[in-house]
Amino acid sequence: MTKSSSEGWRTYYDATASRPPRATLLGALAGFTAPGAAADLGCGDGRDSVELLRRGWSVLAIDAETQAIERLRARPEAIEAAAAGRLSVQCRRFEEADWPAVDLINASFVLPLCPPDRFPRLWERIAGSLRPGGCFAGQFYGDRDGWAGRPGITCLDRAAALRLLDGFVLERFEEEENDAVTPRGRPKHWHVFHIVARRRP
Repeated sequence: MTKSSSEGWRTYYDATASRPPRATLLGALAGFTAPGAAADLGCGDGRDSVELLRRGWSVLAIDAETQAIERLRARPEAIEAAAAGRLSVQCRRFEEADWPAVDLINASFVLPLCPPDRFPRLWERIAGSLRPGGCFAGQFYGDRDGWAGRPGITCLDRAAALRLLDGFVLERFEEEENDAVTPRGRPKHWHVFHIVARRRP
């Protein structure tokens, strides 16, 4: 990792440190009556992982950035859960990571960072690793997103996004488009699909 890249991620984590868990994760959790096993892809410094741990879930947290994993591990909820065997981590890109069958896969704003040539296989693994009745929570970027066309970024039109969700019951599929800023303060046009989708039993 370059120094500038490391500083960029530090700026991002500092900017998002106090933010609550994603609404898509909370929506997915509302459909479970008991805690289970989850994989948090691109977990960052743990804003979603910590909520899962707080609710009694076992979590495999995956992120390519060492400082993200270090920040997660330093959180009090993570320290307690790790001691109880409910938290494990992998420091690697999520499309290269291994995870077992789980009840929930959380991928908050990270799947678009998977290169287009690797995305179909990644999504196949996500769908295939969800247990019957399991849930996916996360986002796709739409084809009008400001990052569409950038190397290494996967963006989908509405029809393509919905095709990927065949075999799921859609509990949330919300399309959002606006001009705002990134957590690092840079202007961006956002075109996002917010998704909570449950695998049919």
